[in-house]
Amino acid sequence: MSGRGRLALCAAVATLAAAFALLPLVEPATWILQTALLLGVQTLVGAGARRVPLPRPVTPAVQAAVSLVLLTFFFVRDDAIAGVLPGPGALAEFGQLLAQGGHDVGRYAIPAPVTEGIRLMLVGGVLLIGLLVDSLAVTFRSAAPAGLPLLALYSVAAGLARDGAGWPWFLCAAGGYLLLLLAEGRERLSQWGRVFTDRGRPGAPAYQPGGVEGPATAPVRTGRRIGALTLGLALVVPALLPSLGGGLLDAARNGGAGVGRNGGTVSAVNPLVALQDSLNQAEDRTALSYTTNTRSTQEMYLRIVALDKFDGASWKPSERRIDAVPDPLPTPPGLSPDVRTERVRSNVVAADWYAQNWLPMPYPADRVELAGRWRFEPEGRTLVGDRGQTTRGVRYQVESLLVEPTARQLRRAPQPPPAVREEYTKVPKSLPSVVRRTAQQVTRDAPDDYERAVRLQDWFASDGGFTYDTRVRAGSGSAAIANFLEQKEGFCVHFAFTMAAMARTLDIPARVAVGFTPGTAAADGRMNVGLKDAHAWPELYFEGIGWTRFEPTPTRGTPPPYAQPDTPDPSENPAEQLPDRGQSAEPTPVPSESESCDADAKRLDPECGQSAPAQDGGSGDGGSDTGTTAAVAAASLLGLGLLSLPMLWRVRTRARRLGTRAAGGTPGEETPAAVLEAWRELVDSGWDYGVVPDESATPRKAAERIVRIGDLGQEAAEAAFRVALEVEQVLYAPRPRPGAGVRADVRQVREALRRAAPRGLRSRALLLPPSSVRVMWAATRGVTAARERWLRSLRVRFAK
Repeated sequence: MSGRGRLALCAAVATLAAAFALLPLVEPATWILQTALLLGVQTLVGAGARRVPLPRPVTPAVQAAVSLVLLTFFFVRDDAIAGVLPGPGALAEFGQLLAQGGHDVGRYAIPAPVTEGIRLMLVGGVLLIGLLVDSLAVTFRSAAPAGLPLLALYSVAAGLARDGAGWPWFLCAAGGYLLLLLAEGRERLSQWGRVFTDRGRPGAPAYQPGGVEGPATAPVRTGRRIGALTLGLALVVPALLPSLGGGLLDAARNGGAGVGRNGGTVSAVNPLVALQDSLNQAEDRTALSYTTNTRSTQEMYLRIVALDKFDGASWKPSERRIDAVPDPLPTPPGLSPDVRTERVRSNVVAADWYAQNWLPMPYPADRVELAGRWRFEPEGRTLVGDRGQTTRGVRYQVESLLVEPTARQLRRAPQPPPAVREEYTKVPKSLPSVVRRTAQQVTRDAPDDYERAVRLQDWFASDGGFTYDTRVRAGSGSAAIANFLEQKEGFCVHFAFTMAAMARTLDIPARVAVGFTPGTAAADGRMNVGLKDAHAWPELYFEGIGWTRFEPTPTRGTPPPYAQPDTPDPSENPAEQLPDRGQSAEPTPVPSESESCDADAKRLDPECGQSAPAQDGGSGDGGSDTGTTAAVAAASLLGLGLLSLPMLWRVRTRARRLGTRAAGGTPGEETPAAVLEAWRELVDSGWDYGVVPDESATPRKAAERIVRIGDLGQEAAEAAFRVALEVEQVLYAPRPRPGAGVRADVRQVREALRRAAPRGLRSRALLLPPSSVRVMWAATRGVTAARERWLRSLRVRFAK
C-alpha cells in the first residue's frame, strides 16, 4: 500500500474511532455499521480521484456528490430520481427527516431510539466529519488541522452522553488522531528516500540506503513520546486540580459554574434541555426515594442548584468557592429566630443509574450525613461532588428546616441588605422593556414586595391565561422570556425564569432553583421521585425569612401556604368576616370525554366527561276557584318536594360514601374503593361550598384548591392533603394498601368548609348543593346507554 493510501485509511479509522463516542447516545448501535460502510466508500472514491489525478478542490466535491447519492439511496430512495439521484422531492424529504430528527433529539432522553431522523443526523454527520478529515489530512496533506473536526465530533458526544463520554471513548478518539499523525509523518519521511536512524544507539542495525522499514526512527519515536505525554496530561491534570473542573474524562464535568447532565436528569450546565428531556420521556424512571418524618410532604422540594446569574443569554450559577462540608451547616442567610420552623429528618437513596454531582436536598439543609468526596458551596447551600463523586447509589441523611412564615411576617419584612439587593436584582440591558412594563402592570397598587410576589405567582398560575406545555422550545435568555410573555405557553423553566426576571425589575432579589418536586407516595410509605418530577421554581429573598419559594407553574407542584393570600393568617383578627368565594354556583363547562378524560381521571371520577343537560323551567298561572287553588297547592307541594330532592340525594350519597361499611371497609381500615368514594365526597363537598371542581387537576392540586379557596385552617388543610396522598397511592401504587382515617379526614374538611363559608353559601350548600347535578348526569348517561343498546340490537336483528 502506498503512503497516501495508508494515510487515507488512517483518516477513515480516526473518524470512525471518534464516532464511537456517539454510541452511548442511542440504541441500538447498528447505525455505526452503516456509517462504516458509507465512510469506506467515501474513502475509496477519494483515493481513486487522487490517482486519476483530479485537481485538489475537485476531489472533495466528487466525494461529497457520491456521499449524497449514497445517503439518498439509503434514506429517501422512494422520492429520488431512479432511486439514487437527489431531485427536489428527495431534498424536501431530507429536510423533513432532519426536522424530525431535531424533534426526536429534544423529545427522548438518553439513550434515545434510533429513529430515521436521528439515524440520518448520525450517519450524515459522521460522513461530513470524515470528508473534512480526509480532505485536510490526505488531499491537502495537513493532518494536524484534521484534529479540529475530530474534536468537534468527540465534543458532541462528550456534551450529551450519559457519562460525559467515558475514558474508553476518549482513548479511542485520541488513539485514532495519533494514528493519523504517525501515518502522515511516515508518509512525509518516505518521500526523502531514506530515514534517519539512531546509529549511535547500541544494537541499532546498520544504515540501509533508501530503506523505509526497520526500527523506529527518531522523528517517529519523538511523535510517539509527544502523543503519550499529551494523553497523560489530559488524564492526570484534571484529577490533580479538582477545583478547576473535571476535564475531559470527568463524567460529571464538575466546573465551578455547573454540573454535568447525566441520565437525562437536571443539570446546572444546561437545565433547560435536561429538564425538557426528563419531562418528555415515555418512562418515568425513579431517580430518588426517601422517607421523612414530616407530614407536610408537599413542601419537600429537593433542590439541586440555584441559578443566580442572569446575563441576558441564560440563567446560570455564579462561580463560587467551595469548602469542606461543615457539621452542622451554617445558619441560613436572612432567617430570623422569630419565624416558625419545623426540623425535618429525611433518609434519601439515589438510584444506581442516577449520576448527578450536585446532591438533591430539601432547602435549607441543616446537617448532612453521607459518605464520599463532597464539598460545600455556602451561598447556594449546596453540596457538590469532588473528583468525580456523584450521587450514583448514594444513601444519605438530611436534617432540614421547614420554614413556615406567616403572611404578616412577609408583608412586614424589612429591606434586604444592600449587598443582596445589588447582586440579586441585576438585569441585563438586553432585557426587553415589556418584561418590566408587564411586571409593573400586574403588581399595580400592590402595597409591598410580598403582595407583588403573590400577584406575579397568581398571574402566571391562574389569572394570566398561561398554558403548561413541555413541547415548547426551551430557552432562558431575554428573547425567550419576551416570547414566553407573548405566546403564554411553556413549561416550568419558562415560568420560573420569567417570574424571577420580573421580580428583579421590581427590585425584589430573585434567583431560580432547579431540582425535583416532592414525588409520589408509594405503598410502603416511601416517596418516589422520578425524572418527570424534575422542576424549576423561583426563590425570592425576604429579610427575616431568607430565600423563599414561590410556585408560578400551573398544574405543577404546590404553592406554599404563605403564598396563598386567601388562606387566613392565624395572627390576623380572627373575628374578621370571611369574604364570599366570588365563584359561580354553576360547574365549569365539562369537556367531552375524548378530550379530557384519561384512564386515571376515570378511575378517580366515573362521571368524568359527561355533559350536564339543559334544565327546563316552568311557571303556573293562579286562579280564584277552588280547583285552581287546589292545583296550585298541589303544584307547590310537588315543587317543594322536587326542590328537596337535591338535598335528600346529597344526604343519602354522603352517608353511603362515608358510612362505616362504605365499599367494604371496616372502622379501622378503608379499602381502595372506600378511599376513592371518600375522595369523591371531598370534591363534591368543596363544590357545594364554592370550590368548583377542576376535572383536569391532580388529587394534590385539587386538595390545594380546596384549601386555598375554602379558607381552611391548618388542621383541615393537613387533613385534605392526607386524603389526597391516600388517593394517589391508591391510583398509582402497584399494590394499593388500605387507607386509615380517610373518612374522618373528609368529615373534618367538610365541617371546616361549612364553618368558613358565609351564611348564604351555607344555605345553598344545604338546600341546593351544586354537586347534585351529578344525579342528572347519571340519569342522562343511563338513557344514552339504553338507547345505544336498543340501536345495537336493531342493527344485529337487521343484519341477520
